[in-house]
Amino acid sequence: MRSILCTAMLLSAMAITAPLHAAPLSDSEAKALEASVDALGPKLSTVAHDIWSYAEVGFKETKSTAELQKELRDAGFRVETGISGIPTAFVATAGSGGPVIALLAEYDALPGLSQDATPDQKSLGGIAGHACGHNLLGAASVTAAIALKQWLALNGIKGTIRVYGSPAEEGGFSKVYFVRNGLLRDVDAVLSWHPGDSNNAAQAQLMSVISAKFRFHGIASHAAVAPERGRSALDALEIHDVAVNFLREHVPEGTRIHYTITDGGDQPNIVPAHAESFYYIRHYDPSVVQDVWDRVQKAAQGAALATGTTVSVEVVGGSYGDLPNDVLGQIVDANLRRVGGYTYTPKEAAYAKAIAATLPNRTVASDPTQIAPYEKGRKVPASSDVGDISWTVPTSSLGTATWVSGTSPHSWQAASASGTSIGIKGAIIAAKTLALTGAELFRSPDLLKAAKAELAQRQGPNFVYRPLLGDRKPPLDYTERK
Repeated sequence: MRSILCTAMLLSAMAITAPLHAAPLSDSEAKALEASVDALGPKLSTVAHDIWSYAEVGFKETKSTAELQKELRDAGFRVETGISGIPTAFVATAGSGGPVIALLAEYDALPGLSQDATPDQKSLGGIAGHACGHNLLGAASVTAAIALKQWLALNGIKGTIRVYGSPAEEGGFSKVYFVRNGLLRDVDAVLSWHPGDSNNAAQAQLMSVISAKFRFHGIASHAAVAPERGRSALDALEIHDVAVNFLREHVPEGTRIHYTITDGGDQPNIVPAHAESFYYIRHYDPSVVQDVWDRVQKAAQGAALATGTTVSVEVVGGSYGDLPNDVLGQIVDANLRRVGGYTYTPKEAAYAKAIAATLPNRTVASDPTQIAPYEKGRKVPASSDVGDISWTVPTSSLGTATWVSGTSPHSWQAASASGTSIGIKGAIIAAKTLALTGAELFRSPDLLKAAKAELAQRQGPNFVYRPLLGDRKPPLDYTERK
């Protein structure tokens, strides 16, 4: 596995030049397709705001998925629900024959980040918030797919457009189950995007990850009258955390290990009989992730032995880091520049200035008309279950300025902007870029062939896909405490 990723990293650094566009859209064709997205814009805004207000956590997105499915059904898509054993997952299909172009829709929120659409930190009183902008992500992908369906029919072009409704990106790894179950086996290319604080088509390399919960089991007793009769699960958990923190000095550079304590017992006068921690282990090389994960497990076993307790481990999820595709990336970049950015209204500029003042670096609100220079292979210390798709199907990425410049994902500022007109404007830019790129790919079999050739080259000659989360079933209750 290590040699495979090293090959991919080397190729990411190489200048892989995309072939000339086989069938680029004319200016009139592009403007017509963009106009189709603009016509769908009010509906995009409504759906995005609805999902933002629902703010449903992973695998619990019943209202969010229902609204996206309704939009697709109303537009003539055939929708299959509950795919891969996940109630809130779906695949929507329109058209027939090849090529098959897929878009990804996400719609889960992050727990603990309920936030109003204001430039000051103000909770709405909910359990979660869209601090990663997945309300915008799902709405824009569905909008682009509907526009592409209309374009295929209008131009009499053969092909299939699909939308994969992907729940629980924030820790549930639904897309890994899609790949594991062969649901993308006949897909020729995948177009993905994500909200952000700038407009860019960078094809970045993300981190592979394994996540897991450690549950320690001890013996309860009165903490003052008979502490000797107890065996503290919390002691074991804390020893485990200390052991892992000492381990940090002795892992490969670039490794990320982070955790939370999700259960520390009941109350102080009871020796804790139960305790739980939730870990993420990341690195760009999946073989390093696997090695560090094995050592973290051994540390847990040692902590249990030291305290007279036992430990059980549940692998919650795992995914590969994204594998860049330069052929697709250059097409996305060209279409993003064709669409261009957007400008703030005076009200939006005032909001952006106020948000910027709350950011740690006190950034100056930038003009979202700018398109960042194209990059390929840049390392980004984040993870996404899109990674497994990108190792098996040519996949592109795109980011648009749905947040104020300098905003961090998973922050209250991101949750706020995701519910504003700034978020909607960025989502419209994404939907147009996805639609233009999809249309170009439908008419350019040579580009699809080149993208597949690049994927095979980056995979390496001996690549065999094996999911990092193993053969476990989807963790439909991973957001619940046990």
